[in-house]
Amino acid sequence: MSPIIIGGTVAIDHVKTPTAEAANLLGGSASYAALAASYYTNPVHLVGIIGKDFPQEHLELLESRGITLDGLERSTGDSFSWSGEYHENMNDRTTHQVDINVLENWSVKVPAALAGAPVIILANMAPENQIQMLDQCTAAHPFVVADTMDLWIHIANERLHDVLKRIDLLVINESEAREFVATSNLVVAGQRLLAKGPRFVVIKLGEFGAMLFAAGDTPGLSSSNFFRCAAFPLHEVADPTGAGDSFLGALAGYLAATGRDAFTFDDIRQAVVEGSVVASFTCEAFSTRRLQEITRADIELRLAFLKSITHWP
Repeated sequence: MSPIIIGGTVAIDHVKTPTAEAANLLGGSASYAALAASYYTNPVHLVGIIGKDFPQEHLELLESRGITLDGLERSTGDSFSWSGEYHENMNDRTTHQVDINVLENWSVKVPAALAGAPVIILANMAPENQIQMLDQCTAAHPFVVADTMDLWIHIANERLHDVLKRIDLLVINESEAREFVATSNLVVAGQRLLAKGPRFVVIKLGEFGAMLFAAGDTPGLSSSNFFRCAAFPLHEVADPTGAGDSFLGALAGYLAATGRDAFTFDDIRQAVVEGSVVASFTCEAFSTRRLQEITRADIELRLAFLKSITHWP
């Protein structure tokens, strides 16, 4: 296994759904990604910032999964927090409050001892922070996976393009992909995103799975440059917060577990399936409550079931 380094937000979440409500939950893109990655590889190095009000129990949970916190900066300010409400179909949500707090003037600091990790995850954070992190990582040929969101498409588009030129794999959801490259066609969107720099692009489709695109010399789609993965079917979704970040972490964690820093299309395809399965657990309870209690055996059972319902002779 190879070490993996994950940079992004570590937050306090307050979530309401049509059936329940909970406060002071562990949240943030890096938190979910790190927990998901920890089922595949170690060490998992977390880079982020928290405030004086961050619950100690959340830190203990992360450490209990073998996640190192040497790169987690402590501030005397208040932690980044998000408050939101999901509606009846659980695909739509309303953000009630976002408190940037310690993130407002944050500059990423990667401890030298962690900087050589061969697999790098740039979880959702400002493109400027993603570039700061990349500039401090020292592996000769790292494999870099990055996520983004519609906010950065609007307010940091130029820097986001700079990020895309320096990464190997972009993970983005379907609405952001359509908006970023100005098309409603996701096949076209995937190909346009590849043209911006990354060698691989994954478009997340929520409850409908994900699409993987790879750069290549052959025009059109083929089994060597395109893959469509189904989502694991769930009877009930309790809280989809962090599912995309869990997908990201499991995907990269699987790649790091191979011990390599260069990956084939087949490697990425399997990583997408792993991410889809791990994300399904996140949706089954508030915050990381379900994600933090699963085992490798649970993941393997779902992988086998998903394979059994999505192939044919």
